[in-house]
Amino acid sequence: MQRVMIVGASGFVGQRVLQALLDDPGIAEVHAFVRRPLPVTHARLCQHVQELALLDRIEPAFTADAAFNCLGTTIKVAGSQQAFRAVDQDAVLAFARLAQRAGAGHFLSISAIGASPRSSNFYSRVKGEVEQSLDALGFDTLTLLRPSLLTGERQEFRLGERIGHYLSAPVAPLMIGPLAAYRPISGDVVARAMANALHDVRPGVQVLTRNDMLALSRS
Repeated sequence: MQRVMIVGASGFVGQRVLQALLDDPGIAEVHAFVRRPLPVTHARLCQHVQELALLDRIEPAFTADAAFNCLGTTIKVAGSQQAFRAVDQDAVLAFARLAQRAGAGHFLSISAIGASPRSSNFYSRVKGEVEQSLDALGFDTLTLLRPSLLTGERQEFRLGERIGHYLSAPVAPLMIGPLAAYRPISGDVVARAMANALHDVRPGVQVLTRNDMLALSRS
């Protein structure tokens, strides 16, 4: 029986990951770190209401085997590049350090296709810098999921994603070989793959792109 941690459980993918974890009979406890209480109750769910900026100050009163990072925003939603970094970089790394203090040996994180610390694109560069920093923390297993454009119904409207869906639909079937990783993917598939990756532990860094996530979501 495993004990896990999750941050970002109120988000598009995060809420789906949380439900998958709660449905998994092999998980004894799920510790969710949230900014406000989730409308979810479950015997194995422990909610910790906490500002993301303060995650580095917490000394957990529990142990964990694995931690799931589902945090993610956009520059438009955040309001600035600095505010974007506060969520997608600072809060992610604070949660990762918290997970280490809880004893987690496996860290799973949603990144993005094209993530690279050398990218000229700000979004991709930040994602790449976060991946690099997570690797440096030295988890026994680091699982990085790199989806492209996410499809599915969100609670909030994102114009950029709607436009992306519209533009990519005609060309998606033509994206084969190396380009297949850039095809849109369902948020449900990403969530199932992330939850299932908990039981697919391999030492070192695992990078999962579209085809990997499709296969893992069916396992």
